[in-house]
Amino acid sequence: MKWWIKLVRNLRILPRWVIIFIDLFFISFSAFLGYLLRFNFSLEDLSHYRFEEGVLLYAVCGFVSILITGSYRGIIRYTGLQDGVRIFYMVVLNLLLVIAINIFFGSNGLGNVVPYSVVLISLLSSFLFLFNYRLLVKYIFSFYKDHLLKQTRVLIFGAGQTGIITRHVVDSSLRMRIMGFLEDDPDKIGKVMDGVRIYSARKPDLESLLNENAFDELIIATKNVTLERRNELVDSCIQHQVRVRVIPPIDKWAKGELSFNQIKEINIEDLLGRESIRLNKENVEKDLKGKRICITGAAGSIGKELVRQVILHHPECIIAIDQAESALYELERELITIDTKVKVITYLADITNRERISAIFKEQKPDLVYHAAAYKHVPMMESNPSEAVVCNILGTKILADISVENRVKKFVMISTDKAVNPTNVMGCSKRIAEIYVQSLNNYLGGKEAVQTAFVTTRFGNVLGSNGSVIPLFKKQIEYGGPVTVTHPDITRFFMTIPEACQLVLEAGTMGRGGEIFIFDMGKSIRILDLAKKMIWLSGLEPDRDIEIHFTGLREGEKLFEELLSNEENTIPTHHEKILIAKVQEYSYEEMNKYVELFIDLVNDRNELKMVALMKELVPEYKSNYSRYEILDH
Repeated sequence: MKWWIKLVRNLRILPRWVIIFIDLFFISFSAFLGYLLRFNFSLEDLSHYRFEEGVLLYAVCGFVSILITGSYRGIIRYTGLQDGVRIFYMVVLNLLLVIAINIFFGSNGLGNVVPYSVVLISLLSSFLFLFNYRLLVKYIFSFYKDHLLKQTRVLIFGAGQTGIITRHVVDSSLRMRIMGFLEDDPDKIGKVMDGVRIYSARKPDLESLLNENAFDELIIATKNVTLERRNELVDSCIQHQVRVRVIPPIDKWAKGELSFNQIKEINIEDLLGRESIRLNKENVEKDLKGKRICITGAAGSIGKELVRQVILHHPECIIAIDQAESALYELERELITIDTKVKVITYLADITNRERISAIFKEQKPDLVYHAAAYKHVPMMESNPSEAVVCNILGTKILADISVENRVKKFVMISTDKAVNPTNVMGCSKRIAEIYVQSLNNYLGGKEAVQTAFVTTRFGNVLGSNGSVIPLFKKQIEYGGPVTVTHPDITRFFMTIPEACQLVLEAGTMGRGGEIFIFDMGKSIRILDLAKKMIWLSGLEPDRDIEIHFTGLREGEKLFEELLSNEENTIPTHHEKILIAKVQEYSYEEMNKYVELFIDLVNDRNELKMVALMKELVPEYKSNYSRYEILDH
């Protein structure tokens, strides 16, 4: 038995010429059987009626009919009603061709090549042979699949059209067997669809079903499921060690058809994102269409997504600036594949190089600037505070000043939640950058000749960005662990990159100057829970297959991120996910003097005095797990 199982397992789809050969054999045998039945198995009568010529003619006409109808194209192990219809068309066409030749020979006095009684018997027998041998092969494969192979027992969530398509695709795998559909719709529960029972997906019913049966996988085959519901399903599956897969959106199916390889394991990003946001696309389109848009940090996670989204609003051109050579080259290659008439000009440049940036602005004359360039890694900036000052503070000042000089209409700065009650150099440098652009906006407000409006957007961590914890955890799990978490109680806000950029565009459109927009980041997530869920989703068990190690908070890191300081409150906007922070405002003259002092301290390479000046400017900046805590005393 083992050799037979191995043979079937290794058997691939037969070439079409083999199918044609087998069909011709059964057509010829059907014609010969027709002669035997017609002449009561008398070999003398067969010879008298030249049965060899009749069988040959029937086979030749059958070959022509097979090619015309394409009855050989179906995969035998998946034979269905449509294959039976094609075979019926083929044998009827074969009958008509033989009759036409009989009529031709008969009208010329040569007599019939094949007796009509033989033709009719062959019609019936060939159809039975051709269709039933296919069904037999299908049954053999089905028996092998159901009884001899160790199969993965699968449930499909979503008993709709997409669920049926998913079921047929999964059936193409010999190692998977559909055990049932899951549904929230009470009208479908308990019924049978496509030969498979539909079960209730409500939590108590699903828990009972998973407890009573040994299922291996759940495939979520509907997009009409809320994020909260998806997380409930995944949590139930995790508790019962059932792996979860998802199908891609229909618009991403290869050539409009779902393939088995497209059914992927669900990833953590699918569970941490939030419901799609509603944007006022008309206002964003009006703000960007036909404009010259400059994006700094254009090759980074946020900058690259901004480029992708701004292109959709048909600007005149995009000026993409970044100092990362390889990343900027990758952006260029990606944009080549996008079918768009928008001109994208890339510049390899450092925002701290005033002469270079000034030359770019004078040449390109941008109307809007999205400033995403910044150093963002907390521990790295804690070790190199001068770089945080040069890039995040002085770089922002250079860009802001040059924007005013070149009459840029709007300057949108992208900040971070780490600027709130900062505990590290990076967060404080971003807060000082916020203060500078806001004070500059207020200073210019009374000057009618100046038209640049400065707007700030503030949000937390984005999923999948460079340096994000999620790619790190994925690599650690791939390598077999351990997964490193800094502290068991540490929490963070998360947002998807596309969602963050959509909100940046919306906030930039509604901003009139001087606002600091904060985004609704939802609930904060405990990083330990995130690590455990990622391990479960990989089919492994935390602390058994993959260990979790606590490494302690890094320099400047805090347990809980905030979007507002204690002295700040918010003003709502027309968009429920965007609020305006009411913050302490600073005098531009005073602020500019501080920035000039930073330039001197950078030149003197005095990092301790540099951080002390940051603390003087931002009194709420209290260092945490850092060598600069001494300055707070």
